[in-house]
Amino acid sequence: MRLVFAGTPAVAVPSLRRLAASHDVAGVLTRLDAPLGRRRVLTPSPVADAAAELGIPVHKANRLDDGATRFVADAGAELGVIVAYGGFVREPLLSLPRLGWINLHFSLLPAWRGAAPVQHALIAGDAVTGVSVFQLVEAMDAGDVFAMREYTPAADATAGRVLAELADTVGPEVLSGVVDSLAAGTAIATPQRGEPSLAPKLGAADGRVRWAEPAVAVLARIHGTTPEPGAHTRVDGARLKILEAFTPAPAAPAPALAPGRLALEGGELFVGTGTTAIGLRRVQPDGKGAMDAAAWWRGLRAERPEAEIWNPEHDERAR
Repeated sequence: MRLVFAGTPAVAVPSLRRLAASHDVAGVLTRLDAPLGRRRVLTPSPVADAAAELGIPVHKANRLDDGATRFVADAGAELGVIVAYGGFVREPLLSLPRLGWINLHFSLLPAWRGAAPVQHALIAGDAVTGVSVFQLVEAMDAGDVFAMREYTPAADATAGRVLAELADTVGPEVLSGVVDSLAAGTAIATPQRGEPSLAPKLGAADGRVRWAEPAVAVLARIHGTTPEPGAHTRVDGARLKILEAFTPAPAAPAPALAPGRLALEGGELFVGTGTTAIGLRRVQPDGKGAMDAAAWWRGLRAERPEAEIWNPEHDERAR
């Protein structure tokens, strides 16, 4: 199968490599070089780097416009494949390849259509997630599905970990199987079934922990917003990023704490929620590096014995 591939971040690279190993990837579309780091150095996307390594022509654009359409036309591709490109494919590009475009999406469609499916699935407490490969249409993530595969995350898995596992193994395998079946003329797509749910891009406010919620919801938000946009709260007025949290083991139950109250017990740091307390293992204070949560709390209490979590819901300055 002669195809073009559109993708940008690191999660798209394993799919590109898998397809390039068994099909003719005639061109790659990716977003423009972006400024990274403190010095804001213009840096090619991970997909651009992988394409260069594989010797595949690359077209860089933040919008799939006339230039991208000409690039695909010149490539003579029969199929377009998109994995986390970061933009919409519209006509006339959408119908330019003979077989149109297919998309690898990191959810079980129609659940979590949008830019952040894994994060929203974890925040919602979904026990099972997965991947879908579907026919791209103008409506967002609404096309007929060629293949799906379920995936059960570990109880303490973060969005970053789940997305990496889906992108590294599950997704490329399912995607390459669909491309193989399209090449053989045996692929069958079926309409999506069920009520759609939406997964828009998350912002910083989505990572704010609401300690009055039940423990299961608090942990789900922390896991679902790690590493991006980052789970956070405020302690003694300063921002604190929560990098790792856990459910206390039944053999060592957490202390009884009011929502948002912190306490050390048995060398571990616990914080109260609307139900039972949870544990904090690693945190990152504002302007500092990541550190052990218990060590951070000991140091803070030594400096400011009255320090406590600041709850924006009860403070007009947060509005």
